[in-house]
Amino acid sequence: MTKRIQLTAPNQLQATIQLPSSKSICNRALIIRALAQSHAPIENLSDCDDTRVMVKALQEMKPVIDIMAAGTAMRFLTAYLSVTEGSHLITGTERMKQRPIRILVDALRSLGAQIEYAGNEGFPPLKITGTELTQSEISLPGNVSSQYISALLMIGPVLKKGLRLTLTGEIISRPYIDLTLQLMNRNGADAGWTGPNILEVKPQPYQPTPYYIESDWSAASYWYAFAALTPRVTLRLPDLYQDSLQGDARVAELFSRLGVSTTYHEKYVELTRTSACVEELTNDFTNQPDLAQTFVVTCALLGIRFRFSGLQSLKIKETDRMAALIKEMKKLGYLLREEAGSVLIWDGERCEPDACPAIDTYEDHRMAMAFAPACFKFKGLQINEPQVVSKSYPDFWKDLQTAGFQITEA
Repeated sequence: MTKRIQLTAPNQLQATIQLPSSKSICNRALIIRALAQSHAPIENLSDCDDTRVMVKALQEMKPVIDIMAAGTAMRFLTAYLSVTEGSHLITGTERMKQRPIRILVDALRSLGAQIEYAGNEGFPPLKITGTELTQSEISLPGNVSSQYISALLMIGPVLKKGLRLTLTGEIISRPYIDLTLQLMNRNGADAGWTGPNILEVKPQPYQPTPYYIESDWSAASYWYAFAALTPRVTLRLPDLYQDSLQGDARVAELFSRLGVSTTYHEKYVELTRTSACVEELTNDFTNQPDLAQTFVVTCALLGIRFRFSGLQSLKIKETDRMAALIKEMKKLGYLLREEAGSVLIWDGERCEPDACPAIDTYEDHRMAMAFAPACFKFKGLQINEPQVVSKSYPDFWKDLQTAGFQITEA
């Protein structure tokens, strides 16, 4: 794909869009199936970069495993390789080599894992030699990435004594921990909370069952943003469910405050516009950090002042998402400010927007998709390096064209 595209929005949205399946569920299901040494089918597997690198790594198990920019794969495979026979070097992109992993490595080492840093201390690449882990009790800060916690939980059933994990302080991204527990238990494990901050996994082997992966609520959030900014809209999104395991299903409730109504049908949800819209939105995104970029852009475009907290994990994502949002929103004429490393505020302050805004994406799929709806307010909006969407939603631009958007090389 070209290095820069220009977007032109349609006058109305009337489409049915088949979203990618949830990569959060896909990657957990793949690790669980591998730990069970099973070939149980997983249907509707995502075709995104993050899932493809996981499938490739687990199928080939090469001496050197390159997971590129897939943070989930790095964390889940680090734990998986620790309990799997053989020696492997796991590495990734230059940005991946800057993303901290010490907390997970220290936790695995305390269980008996053999892991060495092959580059800078505390960061990938890692040299891992699989071995039987003899210890069963560890403690972690609750405000670390939930992927560290999920990575440890998923290997729990294959440990000799199981796993007892104590989380200290504030626990963030709890829905992702609960998602992991539910998938583990669906596949024969015995895992759960035994106290407000204690997780226990019994040494009970997995019994995997065939599984159908539901659509991704994080991907749906961008279509909610389009719906919020379009005067006339009827959008159908198949395979999204009200009782979803995904924490990002909360997007429906949050967007109801921005004038988007969700009607749940048996096999799809339908989005329509309402007249109800708040003037100001305050929300804690601790449990749904991947929705933050969508709401920052959408609220500002709608003129809705906001104060969004719980954003501390955004600094260690594909890029420092807080800094990136502040810089790119200024191009659109919105002056945001950061507080305490975890809060973003827009109080209505404006500046002169760029004459023809070109949004940088920072090797971050969510920057490209979160800013795409701005084409409703900025004719000829441009997106740099649009191919980054392949990380989680490879058909994003194609789906926009299906819905009537014009996309041209810029």
